[in-house]
Amino acid sequence: MVDILLTHSYHLFYDPKQVRKMRPYPPLGTLYAAGALRQQGFSVAIFDTMLEDPEPGFLAALRRHRPRIVALYEDNFNFLSKMCLTRMRGVAFGLMDAARRAGAQVVANGSDATDHTAEYLRRGAAFVLLGEAEQTLVELARALLGGAAGQPRDICGLAYLGQEDGGLVRTPSRPLLREIDSLPPPARDLVDIGRYRELWNKAHGMFSLNLVASRGCPYHCNWCAKPIYGQTFHVRSAAKVADEMQELRVAYGADHLWFADDIFGLKPQWIPSLADEVDRRNAAAACTLQARVDLMTEGNISALRRLGCAEVWLGVESGSQKILDAMQKGTRVADIIVARERLQRNGIRACFFLQFGYPGEHWEDIEETIRLVLETRPDDIGVSVSYPLPGTTFYERVRAELGAKTNWIDSDDLAVMFKSTYRNEFYRALRDALHAEVDGWNGSRITAGHNGRQKGSRPSRPPDVTRLWRQVDELEKTCRNSDPTLASSCGASAASEAAS
Repeated sequence: MVDILLTHSYHLFYDPKQVRKMRPYPPLGTLYAAGALRQQGFSVAIFDTMLEDPEPGFLAALRRHRPRIVALYEDNFNFLSKMCLTRMRGVAFGLMDAARRAGAQVVANGSDATDHTAEYLRRGAAFVLLGEAEQTLVELARALLGGAAGQPRDICGLAYLGQEDGGLVRTPSRPLLREIDSLPPPARDLVDIGRYRELWNKAHGMFSLNLVASRGCPYHCNWCAKPIYGQTFHVRSAAKVADEMQELRVAYGADHLWFADDIFGLKPQWIPSLADEVDRRNAAAACTLQARVDLMTEGNISALRRLGCAEVWLGVESGSQKILDAMQKGTRVADIIVARERLQRNGIRACFFLQFGYPGEHWEDIEETIRLVLETRPDDIGVSVSYPLPGTTFYERVRAELGAKTNWIDSDDLAVMFKSTYRNEFYRALRDALHAEVDGWNGSRITAGHNGRQKGSRPSRPPDVTRLWRQVDELEKTCRNSDPTLASSCGASAASEAAS
């Protein structure tokens, strides 16, 4: 018997797009929570839903561990968890039902549980842990397992249903942890790292593991949901991060590291400090991270090279300054071009996150994004459409337009759930054409020399790519919505000031 069985709701094999990519990572947020509980003397086990079938596998885990508490603790560092996919919600409710039938008390934490707190409670969670929750979980475990005299109502950061009227009760918010170095390391020994290594090596011939150097992001992009860490940023010490990099390489045999931070290296001089610590330990490793284009200074990129950085994913979003301003992104198109050139010159792959369908985006804005991609030639791209999540300014603007579908089913859904300029077929065709374009030139299929073209012009392409672009052109004319959501002029004005 264990005190607490932790699990999460993302199962790789329910998501066809991620199966094709085959880049699974252990549930880092869940492992941090397990480490915090174990440090305080609780007996802990993990059912890792990422790779194990949640239906028979979780039932077997319940029989094996006979937990008193089941904590559905999502990996809040995994963007797939942050997307609140409906397939994940279905898994979560199934896990909760099974845990209750086994006689365990159920608690839940994560973006979806925060957005749909009452629904999770009415489906069987005794408590929802709101925000950053390691300490909340420790205190609640003490109260529920008889190790403390306090009551759940005295614990900050909880939601539950009142005993008298069944109404939703929220305790005061818990202050965020500023000294995140004080947390114990994630309990990686509780998951089957060997299975991850096997899948990575089979698919890619190498093994990657994840870590984080910071929590949160203080920027104000008005489509970005931040239900766990809010508008904050707290960073670990460079020495602690370098120690973990060395451990992942030496103790776990990782060939590559994925920094799962929302934004990497925001604090001035932190990246050079990390590079110094890595140099002292001889701990450099090929790594991938995500950052803003305006953080790609010469000094930071030079330090990234010393870390062994192989790839940076940049939040580009759009090649239209009008749309960047409407998003309150706080960056300039010129910043994107400079960041791409600097990374390329230093031998680091530059990859673009792109977002289409934002209110007010029209064909000329899309053409500007296409032209930016063609002229800067990123090493890879990720294409999405604007996705309204609760707690964002963007969500409130389009909320009245949302129907029964308010979340994607899986990560390849790519449905526009409000009235954008075009219907779904257009954006999916645009995604396919852009991916084929980038895949083509990265395979040396398209000739160089794109500078100096007129707006909207494109290089010569293989027939299959040409066909995809022809389909985009055709759908642009036939998939227009008659009364799309308009851009917010006040948002664009505020963003212009922030970026100037």
